[in-house]
Amino acid sequence: MTTFDAGPVTLERVREFVWEIPQEGEMRVPARVFASEALLEEIKEDRTLQQLRNATHLPGIRKYAVCMPDGHQGYGFPVGGVAGIDAEDGCISPGAIGYDINCGVRMVRTDLDYDDVRGREEELVDRLFEAVPTGLGGGGVYEGSMADVEAILERGMDWALEEGYAVEADLAHCEDEGYRPEADAGAVSQKARDRGKNQVGSLGSGNHFLEVQRVTDVFLEDVAAEFGLREDQVVVLIHCGSRGLGHQVCTDYLRDIEQTHQGLLNQLPDKELAAAPAGSQLADEYYRAMCAAINFAWVNRQLITHQTRQVFADVFDAEWEELGMELLYDVAHNIAKREVHDVAVGPAGEDTGREERELFVHRKGATRSFPAGRPELPAAYRDVGQPVIIPGSMGAGSYVLRGGEESLAETFGSTAHGAGRLMSRTQAKDEFWGEDVQRDLQDRQQVYVRAQSGATVAEEAPGVYKDVDEVIRVSDALGIGDRVARTFPVCNIKG
Repeated sequence: MTTFDAGPVTLERVREFVWEIPQEGEMRVPARVFASEALLEEIKEDRTLQQLRNATHLPGIRKYAVCMPDGHQGYGFPVGGVAGIDAEDGCISPGAIGYDINCGVRMVRTDLDYDDVRGREEELVDRLFEAVPTGLGGGGVYEGSMADVEAILERGMDWALEEGYAVEADLAHCEDEGYRPEADAGAVSQKARDRGKNQVGSLGSGNHFLEVQRVTDVFLEDVAAEFGLREDQVVVLIHCGSRGLGHQVCTDYLRDIEQTHQGLLNQLPDKELAAAPAGSQLADEYYRAMCAAINFAWVNRQLITHQTRQVFADVFDAEWEELGMELLYDVAHNIAKREVHDVAVGPAGEDTGREERELFVHRKGATRSFPAGRPELPAAYRDVGQPVIIPGSMGAGSYVLRGGEESLAETFGSTAHGAGRLMSRTQAKDEFWGEDVQRDLQDRQQVYVRAQSGATVAEEAPGVYKDVDEVIRVSDALGIGDRVARTFPVCNIKG
């Protein structure tokens, strides 16, 4: 097959798993989709490809707009989308980052085996559900003063360390060591800070979760050893972001950008791509506010980690340090960052030589996936490559990858962030009944689930998601994220 007909969009095959929407009309660059034909059949069912094509109109976009194998329709810009936009003559677009700024995942290792947990799943899931606030609205592990919120926004994980919620090793195993120095609490509105004040250390709702898992497969023994992973090991996966604070930051700046940069907005095919020109006051303010929300999200996940460690210590009657509960890695998947990349592309996509530029790399539902040697990586992983954590659904495996050697050339150093949704939340609630899903997971797969409501479970039923194994197969085959290990759920708490 040399082309793929996706209704209003026709894709041309570049090579296996690489498809291109050719540049035409007012598109500034082509668009590329990294997917198998089976995944394309699902991707074409919503507006993902139209949104990806629209993104190529953003000023300063380089090489091509990218869609990962887990891509699906988002707000203006597809989830699973990546865009490298020139930091000098381009722009920054909140919609291409998302409302949940620094939604991300972290994995905590343990020295426990699956047999250590068998028979204690219900006790463990109940205790975790009691200890970690979930659901919409307020309620967090830590409810301090507004001065505390401002310190979290500006200092990130350094604040958590100083307050006793983290240890030095946590910072060393977190993307950017859990701190964006450009953060400015003053660029975050009072309304956003108010929303965040009582949500520090909470999962929230939707697809956010805390999941105890077991390692079922190891694919790269040497890399897994460097990551501290082995078969039958128990690990904990935490997935959440910046809560209402991050949502409000996005809302505030989208409104201001739409009003202030109407001329640029009128040049774009979708107002949801509203962007502020690089170097403008709003671009600078939004970037500083976004970095503050990024810091907030890292602290949020750290406080959940703290609670999780305390629960394990109580349930297994040992200090968490004795249980080996060390952070493997924490990585964001809704973020924009200044990064230097080679952007040289000639006619028909041919490389014409090196041209390095500083870019705003927008990753929305996409995970940074840097290979070994990249200076941004923590010292522990600089020689092996960055850990990449890809969660699946409650009834499927999750994966740990390492940054692939081809990722910088192909995807601005990125890969997928999950399985990707197949159906909307509304469709899911029509299709599934939460209590039935919960019962089926426990009876058939020995997965124990606790949630605030049956509706939440229905919205996140395994059948709502694409095949994570297929997503990972494509990533591995392309060399943008190499399979290291697979995990499977033991128990899960959701909002």
